Amino acid sequence: QVQLVESGGGLVQAGGSLRLSCAASGRAFNAYAMGWFRQAPGKEREFVTGIKQGGIMTYYADSVKGRFTISRDNAKNTVYLQMNTLKPEDTAVYYCAATIGSWRLKGDYNIWGQGTQVTVSS
Repeated sequence: QVQLVESGGGLVQAGGSLRLSCAASGRAFNAYAMGWFRQAPGKEREFVTGIKQGGIMTYYADSVKGRFTISRDNAKNTVYLQMNTLKPEDTAVYYCAATIGSWRLKGDYNIWGQGTQVTVSS
């Protein structure tokens, strides 16, 4: 199975942008659907976005539609999360995740990265 390492988190002002990356090591990255989750203090982990193995089909939570874009580069074994027009409520630890199941089903994701902190100041 793959191992996942996120990068790109940090502190940004409201209205700004960040791009998160998730590098996968191991075999057959293109066999996995990939997703991003986030967890704010005191809240449950939220399924933010997912992308199918081929990279064409995507899912977005209503809270990020139109602002976040997920993409993947199977040649580089990497998935990205471009986050624009960031809001203070986007502050959370962001986790990359993988599954051989459905890109749309949060319960299918069973391989996790260590997380990267995103803080949006008002």
